[in-house]
Amino acid sequence: MFKRFKFLLTVLFSTLLTISVMTACNANQNAGSGSGSRTVTMATSADYPPYEYVDSSSGSQEIIGFDVDIAKEITSRLGYDLQIQNIDFNGLVSALQTKRADFVMAGMTPTPERKQSVDFSRIYYEAKNTIVARQGSNFRTTDALKGKTVAVQLGTIQEGVAKDLNEEKNLGLNIKPLNRINEIIQELKAGRIEAAIVEDTVAKGYVESNPDLEFNTIPNAGEAGSAIAFPKGSELTAEFDRVLGEMIENGKVEELVSKWFSTSVPAAK
Repeated sequence: MFKRFKFLLTVLFSTLLTISVMTACNANQNAGSGSGSRTVTMATSADYPPYEYVDSSSGSQEIIGFDVDIAKEITSRLGYDLQIQNIDFNGLVSALQTKRADFVMAGMTPTPERKQSVDFSRIYYEAKNTIVARQGSNFRTTDALKGKTVAVQLGTIQEGVAKDLNEEKNLGLNIKPLNRINEIIQELKAGRIEAAIVEDTVAKGYVESNPDLEFNTIPNAGEAGSAIAFPKGSELTAEFDRVLGEMIENGKVEELVSKWFSTSVPAAK
């Protein structure tokens, strides 16, 4: 009787050991392939082509763009699954602070003010600001905007640029912050605002799709670099930054720049 009991215990132990080994192997395989080891959430404001926007051409309402491709590449290399959350730009930093997102990619500039609230990766792309207006407005310098109603996206570096212009040059701008870029374009086309300050790559896409608009680069305004934002002290910051550095070095980021910054965006409705 005792020998039989001992035999059954041995069989049971061997079975449990086999199951444990197989489970561990499967877990390692999943981690390496990016199929379920961990899901990380990227928050973005999908109104900023070519960085991120909603593709409605196929009816899927998929969020695509330059930032999305970079995020997919990084998370794939690290073995993470990616989930994307679309919210207004003005709410992105708070989404990190309240742990509703693991990281943010939205053409975001690491300003000193933002660095007080969140951590950033290295800069992965640099762009300049432009003045977007109706065709023939000919706003070639910021001085030409004196006394004008100028729209900016709420919470962006461009909002700060407009406020700085008012303080430094006393332009008397009537600054109109709006949540989304397509709202700004619609306001321009309707004549309810006279100009907008928009990043150059974004402005180029909208102007190509709306020939009744034009843009001029703001001279001597410096460059606004984009970086990935993380909650303070996030473990993801270092590993994302490492992979991002590799992508910059091996030309992958430049490949994505060529892919997305020659892509037009849908015309404003």
